[in-house]
Amino acid sequence: MQISGAQMVIEALIAEEVEVVFGYPGGAIMNVYDEIYKQRSFQHILTRHEQAAIHAAEGYSKASGRVGVAMITSGPGFTNAVTGLADAYMDSIPLVVISGQVPMSLIGTDAFQEIDAVGISRPCTKHNYLVTDAADLPRVLKEAFYLARTGRPGPIHVDIPKDVTAQIATFDYSKEVELETYKPTVKGNARQIKKAIEAIANAKRPLFYLGGGVINANAAESVRELCHLTQIPAVETFMARGTLRYDDPLLISMLGMHGSYAANMAMSETDMVIALGARFDDRVTGKLSEFAKNAQIIHVDIDPASISKLVNAHFPIVGDVKNVVEAMIPLAKEQINPARYESWLATIANFNKLHPLAYKEEGDRLKPQWVIERIGQLLGDKANISTDVGQHQMWSAQFYPFTRPRQWISSGGLGTMGFGFPAALGVKRADRERISINVTGDGSILMNIQELMTAVEYRLPVINVILNNNFLGMVRQWQTMFYDKRHSSTDLSMQPDFVKLAESFGGVGYRVSTKEEFDAALKDAIEKNVVAIIDVAVNRFENVLPMVPAGGSLFNMMLEYKEK
Repeated sequence: MQISGAQMVIEALIAEEVEVVFGYPGGAIMNVYDEIYKQRSFQHILTRHEQAAIHAAEGYSKASGRVGVAMITSGPGFTNAVTGLADAYMDSIPLVVISGQVPMSLIGTDAFQEIDAVGISRPCTKHNYLVTDAADLPRVLKEAFYLARTGRPGPIHVDIPKDVTAQIATFDYSKEVELETYKPTVKGNARQIKKAIEAIANAKRPLFYLGGGVINANAAESVRELCHLTQIPAVETFMARGTLRYDDPLLISMLGMHGSYAANMAMSETDMVIALGARFDDRVTGKLSEFAKNAQIIHVDIDPASISKLVNAHFPIVGDVKNVVEAMIPLAKEQINPARYESWLATIANFNKLHPLAYKEEGDRLKPQWVIERIGQLLGDKANISTDVGQHQMWSAQFYPFTRPRQWISSGGLGTMGFGFPAALGVKRADRERISINVTGDGSILMNIQELMTAVEYRLPVINVILNNNFLGMVRQWQTMFYDKRHSSTDLSMQPDFVKLAESFGGVGYRVSTKEEFDAALKDAIEKNVVAIIDVAVNRFENVLPMVPAGGSLFNMMLEYKEK
């Protein structure tokens, strides 16, 4: 059919079964927004900032497993969105982000709200397009969704000049995507898988190292089966929380800079690392020359560029994690004797007894770790947990009792303050049955506080739990430990009244300082079913521990910090 470029965008979204688009209109994208007004096939949610639109699409994607979609205008509309694109790129989140651009005749003239969006987005997207002919739009949009969700997922950026959205051309969305230079390897090499299982069977201290790729590949159930079948213990990266249940006896904990003593020691003592969908990030490995230096490495990843990028893999396997794990299971049944690892499990149990992940109750103010644990005790599987970035994020990863994949939504690779609240809105839109909690800090929450209005308008009752220590907590912690307590520009004693702020937007607010008040506030916020802020006064100088200092070895953890 002959339709305009703007209509093609709508038809493509409908064909892709998109149910929600997050966005913010402007001049260059106005033709598309005019068509959004006319359609009834999907919902458009107007965020109050373009960065929030991308983060909301990320949260929706992380919680649902679907491709998130956002729409923005040119110039500052696009530059506001770049942080979200970079965040999605670092964490391999499938997005399609459509931006308006000035008309073709004005590109390169420094026109009003012109920016080289494709040039800017190139380093922080999986792929991008500048569409110069409406006839190309069906192919480009179909490729965009295909690229976003296949192989190693990631954000795709489609930049469309305003005159192209007005052009009339033929819309044909029936052609299959065929890209000669893009052929992701989905099935792992059978010979390599066989060698890997043989190596595991001969190992004495094997260890599963589970990364965010397990979640992206929807491989958690298969991984659980393989772990239980072999009785091999597992550590999770920050991005993999929820792969195994918190109470699974084979789950040691999270590893890395703020991982548990047992997890980091297990990685230091293992003789066989089985890395599934993990990228050996610096926050996990610490000093590379000391990382699992006595171990052979099996590395399974969909992205061949990730394998042996940082740590040499003795058994590289390129493929979809779920497919590879499912191929491993029958071989493991035949060759691996679970009884072989009993002494290894006993060693790890001793690590846990020696230095369990814990905190001390002391002083008048609430401990932030207690708040996280309490949310878990009261809500458990009924909640999805989003976070901003900082100390509260690490405490959430350490102490929340995760039971399932896609329950944990946070900014990993980029570490984006301001991510949590808009992401939690997207999470709520994806999973309306569960309670959407955003655990945040008094620094992070202000970075996208305007989304209180979005939450009220679209009835997305996110509960924001502010662990308020009147500091940029994580930076303050580093300044205390490594900069001789020179707390430069981290004191946040001057803060708004968060209760009144929530109420001014049409939500509810609570200020709490005791355990009883917190319980009552959380219960009331759930019952009121509107966006809420629970401002919790917590211990100001609490530190996130254990901690591996930057560039240090995993086995050299700071288990406690004493004031000098």
